Amino acid sequence: MKLEKAFDLNRGDVVSFIGAGGKTSLLVSLGYELAEAGWRVLATTTTHLTEEQVGFFPGALTADADASLISQALNERQFVLLFDEIRAGRVYGPSLQWTKQLLDRVDSDILLVEADDARNLPFKAPRPGEPRIPAETSLVVSVASLSALGKPLNADHIYNPGAMIDKYGFAENSPVKSPWLAQVLRDEELGMRGIPDDSRVLVYLNQTPERGYMRGRARLIARLSLQSKRISAVALGSARGAEPVHEVQRPLGALVLAAADAHSAGPAAVLRRGERGRAALALVTEKVFRSRIDHVRVITGRGASAARQAIQHLGATVEHNPAWKTGGFVSALRTGLQSLPEHVAAVLVLPGDQAQLQPKTIHQLMTLYARGEGEFLIPRYRGRSGHPVLIGQRHWPDILKMPSHFGFSAIAERFATSITYLDVDSDCVLRKGESPNARRLLSLTGSVRFRGR
Repeated sequence: MKLEKAFDLNRGDVVSFIGAGGKTSLLVSLGYELAEAGWRVLATTTTHLTEEQVGFFPGALTADADASLISQALNERQFVLLFDEIRAGRVYGPSLQWTKQLLDRVDSDILLVEADDARNLPFKAPRPGEPRIPAETSLVVSVASLSALGKPLNADHIYNPGAMIDKYGFAENSPVKSPWLAQVLRDEELGMRGIPDDSRVLVYLNQTPERGYMRGRARLIARLSLQSKRISAVALGSARGAEPVHEVQRPLGALVLAAADAHSAGPAAVLRRGERGRAALALVTEKVFRSRIDHVRVITGRGASAARQAIQHLGATVEHNPAWKTGGFVSALRTGLQSLPEHVAAVLVLPGDQAQLQPKTIHQLMTLYARGEGEFLIPRYRGRSGHPVLIGQRHWPDILKMPSHFGFSAIAERFATSITYLDVDSDCVLRKGESPNARRLLSLTGSVRFRGR
């Protein structure tokens, strides 16, 4: 995946890079990527670069150059560094206040800012006065390298380890652990220090391999980091790779529908005893929790009291659909979506009686979403569409505007051109007793056969 897509960039953005473990490489990679796509890219620093690093940029000018000269350089080079002065082998950027003046007088498409220092170490806690993030920043990219894992927690290997030790009691010289990275990255006084309130925040875990044990470590760090509502996404990748992002982890929610609308399977189906004599609803909900989805809601309608009792041991949050008697799938979905935290980026929707669902199907849908291969995902077995479905937040406003009595087939037809189908090797996605209308989905887009990692 390209950085532009992973970072969800728009023309006019100001992107500040903080942290450690590859900020400059990431900034330069993004600059070249955008320049090749026709963007006019300006870069600067609020700290300093080395003279050698200036050579990474196609063009460089002093910040006090005439606006017409900067514009001409952008036309000719596409990607230009602006600096203040060179002193003792270091290239210093202009003051923080200069950013607004630049945006007012230069017609670039985007401004990339190196806003932190880490002495080429892979992980850091900020010192007083760090980072130096312009107030105009719309996106902050907080960088950390997986190469920090296992290194001794001391000043030779980690930037400002004392702040981590003082805050969390980590043992000095002990090997750095995955949860430590997440704790520091999401800490308001450490990894989140100085970030403007209205800036989006994305974490980039550099030097993440394409597969293997360390990929799993990166996913754990991502999941723990996303416990902060301020962090919108965690990108896993390698800044110097041809495809610098392997996947993007975002906060996910899940809605388990327990007789939640007038047309869904009733209480008898969701309470039917299955494995170990447990209700189907409990089995489905437990599988969702085991998939490490943090924001789970069980949506009830008919037989709400019995449904609550069936899952009370799981501690799941229950939301009742007040329109279940006359409403369709849209009414149940509306109840669930409106109950989720605002930062949730996508939701998995499951029928409460789908007890035979395989956890690997949930994993495949989540992985395809993380790889950026779709925002409306439906599993399909031998041409027949099934459940669960995964729906990205960008589709929610349009769904919420649909009439409450509409079923899932109406939603599928409305978003037919946006659907990505996942071909699976098991008929567990075809819930027994499902209404034929719920399967009447239009196959107007290509399907994806899952290739796991």
